[in-house]
Amino acid sequence: MMDEFVQDFLVEGSELLDQLDRNFVEFEKDPDSKELVAQIFRAIHTLKGTSGTIGLKKIEAVNHAGENILSRLREGKLSVNSEITSALLSMIDVNRQLFASLESTGQEGELDPTAIIATLTSVLERSIAGSLAVDSNSSSRMPAPNLLGEILIDRGAAAEESVAEALDVQKCGDQRRMGEILVQSGLASRKDVQEALQTQTEARDDVIHSNIRVDVSLLDKVMNLVGELVLARNQILQFTSGQKDPAFLSTAQRLNLITTELQEGVMKTRMQPIGNIWNKFPRVVRDLSNASGKLVQLNLEGTQTELDKTIIEAIKDPLTHIVRNSVDHGIELPAERKAAGKPPQGSLFLRAFHEGGQVNIEISDDGAGLDLERIRDKAVERGIVTPQRAAAMSDREIGNLIFIAGFSTAKQVTNISGRGVGMDVVKTNIEKIGGTVDVSSVHGHGTALRIKIPLTLAIIPALIVTTGAERFAIPQVSLVELVHLEGKTAESGIERIQEASVYRLRGNLLPVVFLNRELKLSDKGPKTDDDSINIVVLQADGCQFGLVVDEINDTEEIVVKPLSKQLKGISCFAGATIMGDGKVALILDILGLAQIASLTGEACENANAAAKGEGDESTGEREAWLLFRVGDQGKLAVPLSMVSRLEEFDTANIEISGNSQVVQYRGEIMPLVRISDALQLPSNLTGKATIQVVVHSDHGRSVGLVVDEILDIVDQHVSVLRKADNPRLLGSAVIQQRVTDLLNVPELLLSVAGEGRTA
Repeated sequence: MMDEFVQDFLVEGSELLDQLDRNFVEFEKDPDSKELVAQIFRAIHTLKGTSGTIGLKKIEAVNHAGENILSRLREGKLSVNSEITSALLSMIDVNRQLFASLESTGQEGELDPTAIIATLTSVLERSIAGSLAVDSNSSSRMPAPNLLGEILIDRGAAAEESVAEALDVQKCGDQRRMGEILVQSGLASRKDVQEALQTQTEARDDVIHSNIRVDVSLLDKVMNLVGELVLARNQILQFTSGQKDPAFLSTAQRLNLITTELQEGVMKTRMQPIGNIWNKFPRVVRDLSNASGKLVQLNLEGTQTELDKTIIEAIKDPLTHIVRNSVDHGIELPAERKAAGKPPQGSLFLRAFHEGGQVNIEISDDGAGLDLERIRDKAVERGIVTPQRAAAMSDREIGNLIFIAGFSTAKQVTNISGRGVGMDVVKTNIEKIGGTVDVSSVHGHGTALRIKIPLTLAIIPALIVTTGAERFAIPQVSLVELVHLEGKTAESGIERIQEASVYRLRGNLLPVVFLNRELKLSDKGPKTDDDSINIVVLQADGCQFGLVVDEINDTEEIVVKPLSKQLKGISCFAGATIMGDGKVALILDILGLAQIASLTGEACENANAAAKGEGDESTGEREAWLLFRVGDQGKLAVPLSMVSRLEEFDTANIEISGNSQVVQYRGEIMPLVRISDALQLPSNLTGKATIQVVVHSDHGRSVGLVVDEILDIVDQHVSVLRKADNPRLLGSAVIQQRVTDLLNVPELLLSVAGEGRTA
């Protein structure tokens, strides 16, 4: 078992190394800061002294070599430069390696620190040779704050020269403490030294008493117990619904309040500021900018924003990768920035804040931005999307292609990035903890990534639903909205596209998944008298879909319990929870459920493609088509991507505007185009009280295509077998074993407009 003193040293030393990473980068930017050099010297001195006390000779020797440089910096005999900073940062890296070996084996390991000690010594000698020494009586010889020497000087109990002389004695190898040297040399009285030591101890005790280190496993155990208490509280509250005893109800309410406060308090013990992982980014940015010859200013905002420790650990690597990408791909070289009219130094911003029960993290830069055209071309080249699909994609959709596994537009691979590995892992890791990531970019002006993640994974708000005889919990982080259909709307609300079910939500086709079918549950269960339909609209992997359930119960905070080994392989479940009545409810994994229902990845891209309208009629690609009839001339079809809505209007509502027939539609005047007139076909619309209209929208304007009868929606491979003489038709194909003319909507509308008529 590792020695208790070594364990304490590992904890304290790791914190000091993290602090030194930050301080060295800041010191390089502000070399005149006496406060920074004092902090650095104190940390190095502590590492050296403590490691020597417990017999860690390698760590002591490394930090002693670094302390020699820090001592001269503190005294003003050296000026900080890039070479000195790099050498000291390398010393920190060697310390970390020694610490890692010490933590895993209890020993300092086989690492030989001779090379780094030689480097530090060489840098010190070169720096001394090239610098001018300042007056030895300069005030910069003052020891670091809170050290014994400073306390004595502040009280007038010792001269500054005396303290400096004692420090020089220590540097020459004298192992005596500062106070002993001063007393035995007659430079200070024993009484003054004892009083100064007492003051130093009290100051250290104030820090120790205000903080306490607790093992994470103990916090996890307490959190589990609080979770059990929350479950018991839920059961008692459910039991109280049928009770009338005022004393019992009052006690239950008091228990509820205390449990809630205890839960919040314990959860706070697991919360850590995001600055704990951001603190290493100044060092990362500094090293990367030096390696690439770039100038980068890192700005951190919201470092005190708190997250659960589990979340902190999960986002550490994704955030590091994003920061590295921003420096490597985003920020341009100084010459390129000047040519573009920008300052030579680029800016990288990290911002964190709470909003809506989540933590929002934004990483943005003012660099070159994403080359969307290059991304589009690369996606087509690799066959990720078709040329037609690529042409119809929005800038946001193009930008999000960088999250596809293996996707990279880097012209050459560097030791920083360019292999196409990472951004897909970033997205996957963020989504594993219930978060989302999105990217936006303006070419030439910069890129911004926005991440939304939950505060904690231990106790989460959830929507409780029932399907069949089973209850399930849906994490609210995936919830978009709830839709309730009843009466005639319930009967006709969900449409069929071959084997797929969809619901038209505000004009957009929403894929629908029936939970009982996906989980192979019996349809038997609690049903409402009016046979209404409940749709839970969810978001997963950038795609929205509707989940049909029997009942929507309520929202409540649930305690997440891990699944047993037997159920961990089932991707549609994320965990389990115990309800107020003591029964277990499974927590749905929305991303896994969407994958089972084939609603993510390529399927979602195809759905977006259908909405954008870029099918190629001659390639035989699978696409959804709307079939309708005009007169007695058989069937016609139009790509469903060209269809915004299907409507039915009373002929009494048709009005005349100029030479056109129009209807008032959703706050605008929508022109009507009779397909029969445009194609010079006979029509059976005369005398009908209503007309069926296919609404086509483009660039915010809608046009109604009047047909005789809407027949069906099909999803199949369609190939043009016969070209059409009429430019208003794409040609003819076989759909549902019938020859069907394919309508060329853009050409039809253009030609009709050119003729000056719409109906």
